[in-house]
Amino acid sequence: MKKTYYLFNPGRMSRKDNTLKFTPVDNMGNEGVPKYIPIEGVSDLFCFGALDANSALYNFLGKEQIAVHFFDFYEHYTGSFMPKDYLLAGRMQIEQTNHYMSKSKRLVIARRFVEGAAFNIVKNLRYYQSRGKDLSSIIETIEKLCESVSQAVDIDVLMGVEGNIRQIYYETFNVILNDFSMDGRSKQPPQNEVNALVSFGNMMCYALCLGQIYHTQLNPTISFLHEPGYRRYSLALDVAEIFKPILVDRVIFKVLNKKEIQARDFDVQVNSVLLKDAARKIFVRAFEERLNETIKHRSLNRHVSYKHLVKLECYKLTKHILNMEEYRPFKSWW
Repeated sequence: MKKTYYLFNPGRMSRKDNTLKFTPVDNMGNEGVPKYIPIEGVSDLFCFGALDANSALYNFLGKEQIAVHFFDFYEHYTGSFMPKDYLLAGRMQIEQTNHYMSKSKRLVIARRFVEGAAFNIVKNLRYYQSRGKDLSSIIETIEKLCESVSQAVDIDVLMGVEGNIRQIYYETFNVILNDFSMDGRSKQPPQNEVNALVSFGNMMCYALCLGQIYHTQLNPTISFLHEPGYRRYSLALDVAEIFKPILVDRVIFKVLNKKEIQARDFDVQVNSVLLKDAARKIFVRAFEERLNETIKHRSLNRHVSYKHLVKLECYKLTKHILNMEEYRPFKSWW
């Protein structure tokens, strides 16, 4: 089975026959022991350190349909190398554009994204409510806001509702977390440890969704909730809204409450807080474990991984756009 590889150290990557050769390089330019990765076992690469590679390598990666996602020193997602779109179809391109251009059709899909995100947020809160956290008033407030999703008359109003839900939701982090507090959402740069994890995790989820969209006929630049913009894959932002509560937030709660990541694992600076290398590796490992967990799918009647759930979500959206089946967002049922 193909899997994601995470490159934390700076180094040089090249092709060695049908294998990827990665040679780590330290700050003094000294090369470490090369590592060899069989190409047939790679789904995509996440690069957190400087990667030295040439066009021959990227031609090889493109031929093998392997994406590379890049993050800078400050843990910001900076972009992706995406192989040539091999599944894009003219009919899908036309229908996806039509659904974006039609206010009513776009609003239907955008509402479903917010509906799915809000449901999974409430599911998180109910989980911790059952474990002794007093979240009943917050749950009630968010559920009332959810009622206004179906009444939103345009995208701006819908985005406002979504923003209010998430703002209230983030207030509960102070209750759910034992030794850390969030104190409001801050980003670019994050101002405390929890915000640093949220920013990092959200970028991981965005890159994951982008990778799964690539393996469908969907165009990642045409979105419905978030406004399409220059040089960004905004559909991945839409899909990520549904999965951030169950893939990112639950991992954050786990690594902090179980003390897998502690205060010493953050680099606290004057105007920002960043994860140290060890903390990034711990979070990525926990995130990957979460993606590989399986659940019994109600419709398919078989076990599927969380990672595969993201691809299934893209397939459902494809069927909706092609007028084959009404899109209903993924809602956690456990």
